[in-house]
Amino acid sequence: MNELIRAAEIRVIADDGEQLGVMTPEDAIERAQSLGLDLVEVAPGSRPPVCRIMDYGRYKYERKKKMGKSKGHAASLKEVKLRPRTDQHDLDFKLKNARRFLTDGDKVKVTVMYRGREMVHREFGYKQLTHVTEMLSDIANVENPPRMEGRFLSMILVPIREAIAELQRAEAADKASEDKSAASAEPKVAKVEKAKKKIEKVEKVEKVEKAEKVETAEKEAVESAAAEAE
Repeated sequence: MNELIRAAEIRVIADDGEQLGVMTPEDAIERAQSLGLDLVEVAPGSRPPVCRIMDYGRYKYERKKKMGKSKGHAASLKEVKLRPRTDQHDLDFKLKNARRFLTDGDKVKVTVMYRGREMVHREFGYKQLTHVTEMLSDIANVENPPRMEGRFLSMILVPIREAIAELQRAEAADKASEDKSAASAEPKVAKVEKAKKKIEKVEKVEKVEKAEKVETAEKEAVESAAAEAE
């Protein structure tokens, strides 16, 4: 780029794509700098090498941004492991993880591990996988049905992207509705709190006035008794 270009002559392309022909790197750099741009070697293997006048910083940024978009979310294979008799509490926890993986766009391998004499009753493992399939049927399809591999019974689930997108839209709408309700409820809460404070203040004043009346009555009673005694 710029002064690092060593060829004696180069073919130059303008920033708008116009062919400027063959010239020395010095002339091309001078032209680029007059536009506030850079001279970048884009085809060093050509004879002569091809260089382009461009905003190199912007070119790098846009290229990085484009590569990031093209990658997106790289789907991977996650695994959830069960036992033939995994209890409902543990199963719910593992299903929660599986649901999160699927929502993120990943495939999920659900594996039932057998130990010892559990191999005699393989049907329990199949029942577990059937139950998992039913619980996740709203966002996943079975890509590979249950298959035994040694002591492991596995199947692979894939996300239903349309269903997940619809679910996410519904959740976003619910959250927006909740936020709106909370925002509208705030003034009401403030009014209730203000009313409570007003009532408390009135009750406090009434309590003080009542105490003063009692004190006055007691004082008058004492004075009256003293007068009678005289």
